[in-house]
Amino acid sequence: MNELGRISKLSINRFTDFGAYLALEDGGEVLLPKSYLGTEEKEGDEVEVFVYTDSEDRPVAVTTKPKALLDDFAVLEAKEVTKFGAFMDWGLPKDLFVPNAEMAKPMEAGQKYLIKVCVDYRSNRLIGVSKYRDFIYPAPPDYEPGNACEGLIFEKTDLGYKVLLEDRYEGLLYANEVFQPLEIGETRQVFVKKRRDDGKIDLQLLPAGREKYEEGAEKILKILEEKGFLALHDKSDPEKIKAELGMSKKHFKQCIGQLYKAREIVIEEKGISLNRD
Repeated sequence: MNELGRISKLSINRFTDFGAYLALEDGGEVLLPKSYLGTEEKEGDEVEVFVYTDSEDRPVAVTTKPKALLDDFAVLEAKEVTKFGAFMDWGLPKDLFVPNAEMAKPMEAGQKYLIKVCVDYRSNRLIGVSKYRDFIYPAPPDYEPGNACEGLIFEKTDLGYKVLLEDRYEGLLYANEVFQPLEIGETRQVFVKKRRDDGKIDLQLLPAGREKYEEGAEKILKILEEKGFLALHDKSDPEKIKAELGMSKKHFKQCIGQLYKAREIVIEEKGISLNRD
């Protein structure tokens, strides 16, 4: 069945008391339950649906789009863990099952994991796979320092945050270089710091060089425009700076130095304020 795990536009063949049967490419049919139908559909109409299997492994169509389609990666939360595997919340009535054999490590209910949606060809049903490294490739040489890219933050370790790039490359944001809160499962713009020999990418949240300080300086200016005064200075505790601005003390000092030279701010004993002159 070519439609399994994908969004498809299918024509209504016929109606029953249970819903509508939609025509599949191979000549078969799939049921769209009555709860997903409106009141104006008629035979021959096309309906955009997602096709998967129900709790009895029968093909079924729904108009709800899941958090991930076939061959997609997504960060999903484990709702329940059993001795056979884990059930992941992917936004559909039937949870996505990750068999024990497809787990990269034991899972815990309530925790989030990077999952790839695959077909179990023995049962012809959709399953989740958390062994993401089976699908990771070395990043190409065009991942050069300074390049901007979009990354999915999928795991926190002692070293830092693991990031998925283009659904096929792995990057890392080092913990000692992250000065703002990050959420597992969020997508962020990140910048290439270095492409390592193993094809993995060292990343950073801010662009390198002068652009970094300009971005931080703009953040400080915006706060000063709203509050008028910021009780931080070059002798402030680094943790206080990190908590209030999401940046390191070194970065903060570079930003206020730039703003001071540009005569944008006044540095006082207890903090900084806008230069109104």
